[in-house]
Amino acid sequence: MKNTLKKILFLLLAVFVIAQFFGPEKNDGDLVTLEPFLAETNPPEDVKLILKETCFDCHSSVTRYPWYSKITPVNYWLNDHIEHGKEELDFSKWESYSAKKKEHKLDEVGELVEKKEMPLESYTWVHKEAKLSDAQIEAVVAWVNKVKFKYSLEPRPE
Repeated sequence: MKNTLKKILFLLLAVFVIAQFFGPEKNDGDLVTLEPFLAETNPPEDVKLILKETCFDCHSSVTRYPWYSKITPVNYWLNDHIEHGKEELDFSKWESYSAKKKEHKLDEVGELVEKKEMPLESYTWVHKEAKLSDAQIEAVVAWVNKVKFKYSLEPRPE
């Protein structure tokens, strides 16, 4: 019995060690991909910092990976979060969005931030700087409303 348990534990350890040599593709884009979004929406410096610390890791092609992202299976879990986040909103692809889609996405950003549903709680556990104060939430929502209004004035294709 003890011998079997040792073999099972050794096998599990071996699988874990071997798994460390494999992992998902990293989300390592270039900051240049965010320039069109930042230039077009022109967030104030405080909001730009908030976006960098709370949004871009999961919603752009530029992810700042924490130390534990090198550990399998954690790296697969993180990659799943990033891929899902980019499916919902990818600031790196902002240029490709229509004015209507930009307005809608900003509406969602404002709503989710105001309801404290974004950033995700699981993200703020590890990234304490991403936990938004009420003043930061107000700043983001005010900026979102200003930019949303700009998009609402743009002509729509018939």
